[in-house]
Amino acid sequence: MSPSPAPAPSSSPAKAAATTLGRAELLALADAAADAFAAGRSPPAELASSAGRQFDLVLPFGCSGPNDPAATAMGWQYDPSTGTLRVSVTPVAWSGPDWHVRQGGETATATGFWINRPWSSSEHCPARIGDFMPSGTSPVTLPGQTLAIATFGADAPLARAGRAFETVQRISQFDGSQGIRLHIIGRLARAETGPVVRCVQPAGIEQRPICAIATTVDEVRIELPTTGATIATWEIDRLGPPKDLANQ
Repeated sequence: MSPSPAPAPSSSPAKAAATTLGRAELLALADAAADAFAAGRSPPAELASSAGRQFDLVLPFGCSGPNDPAATAMGWQYDPSTGTLRVSVTPVAWSGPDWHVRQGGETATATGFWINRPWSSSEHCPARIGDFMPSGTSPVTLPGQTLAIATFGADAPLARAGRAFETVQRISQFDGSQGIRLHIIGRLARAETGPVVRCVQPAGIEQRPICAIATTVDEVRIELPTTGATIATWEIDRLGPPKDLANQ
């Protein structure tokens, strides 16, 4: 009697698609939109299917060290003598013509944040800061920021806030070697409000497209990268003083 055949191994279940888009996924969507825009093609299908999805974006800043929070859009300072950490993040306000987006008969204003180092999916400051160029090469000068995350419309909660996200915390031991993290949580814009990623080329076809990911921002946090601690958080639809989380 011949032995019974061994049962065929069952195939492993397909990995469930992530429901929340992180930094890497948002950058991939923006790259696809910029490529299609520059080529004069319709936006790819993945852009339309991403409308309304949740996102969770981390923006590291202040990687080169402390600076005057009043003199930059994103800055921090630490006074070791008093153990006082000051952090300030000011949203960018764009005029309607900047993105060529209309709402009804009006050009839509926008409020949001530039995504620093959009060529990197890392949620941490770079390991090397200020490396010298190899001999015989010329440094590359970037024309400016090329990717933003924004809410469109003067009635959006982030636009109505009209304020910087600022916090002053007492932290006895602070390690600023990895800067500070801005953590933004929300949803991509719904399809009926227009493309999820809006791009422009104000200097012509030889310019890299400048794009904005259209969103609804629900929450903004300020975090310490070295410990992962959240030291302040704002719920955008009911902005008030930040919740002090440093000493809890």
